[in-house]
Amino acid sequence: MRYKFSNLNFVKIARPVFISAIVLVLAGIVSLSIFGLNYGIDFKSGSSVDISVSKNVEKAQVEPFLNSEEFGKYTFTSGESRISIRFEEALTDVQQKKLESDFKEKFDAKASFEVNIVDVDIAKEQEWNALKGILIACIGIVIYVAIRFEWRFAISAVASLIFVAFMVITIFSIFRLEVNLPFILAILTIIGYSINDTVVIFDRIRENLRFAKLKTDSDLTDVVNKSISQTLTRSINTVVTVAFAAVCLFVFGSESIKMFSLAMILGLLIGAASSIFIASPLWHLLRRKAKPHQKAKPQSAS
Repeated sequence: MRYKFSNLNFVKIARPVFISAIVLVLAGIVSLSIFGLNYGIDFKSGSSVDISVSKNVEKAQVEPFLNSEEFGKYTFTSGESRISIRFEEALTDVQQKKLESDFKEKFDAKASFEVNIVDVDIAKEQEWNALKGILIACIGIVIYVAIRFEWRFAISAVASLIFVAFMVITIFSIFRLEVNLPFILAILTIIGYSINDTVVIFDRIRENLRFAKLKTDSDLTDVVNKSISQTLTRSINTVVTVAFAAVCLFVFGSESIKMFSLAMILGLLIGAASSIFIASPLWHLLRRKAKPHQKAKPQSAS
């Protein structure tokens, strides 16, 4: 599928996008300060109970049973042969045995249980490991882009990636969506897709710079606009294809991967826009300040 973007001034369009991005970042900081994140059991203490059943057990049957047993707050997902229950408080040995015996008695005598307990220390360690993984990924990208291109490209790329990740996290914070390990995997996957789009544009900018005669600021702007136009069709087709797969996972997938799919959809859309309207124009800004060009002289009326 081909599109025509040769007449668009992406650098000019990016100016209001920059302002909007700053506003969104400030709103995100306020949201995270007030609401924080809705951590799943992976990042806070609690019990995870996975039940393999030999016959279909309806969610409507199990929920009244869980409510009557006074196990505390929980989240519940079910499939044809598997039920997953996440309790916000760690179950005691007595509660675990009671849950298992009562469930087998009422629903399925052949059911098998897998119980995992996450304490506070493990939850904090997993939270730090997740943050460390994202940080290491960003540092690796800075080094790679700086070696392959130059430091201005590296700064622009990482600024764009941080914005994408922060926006997805902010959306999950505002709407109180659960943050778990699949969500972290989605963030790392999003970073990979986003840097891929950004590197493609940067590679075209570098290629076009070899043949460009940069005498004025307008010449540099033309190089950036031309490079984005030449790669935009590829970027759109790639994002649409992957986003379609992520939407299918969200609609038809199990409850356990819905947050992963949703984070992927948001990240792909925000990442595509960020590569075009943040990463490339930010490089343009840094490059223009590094080596001043003559301003284009207005043509006198003949």
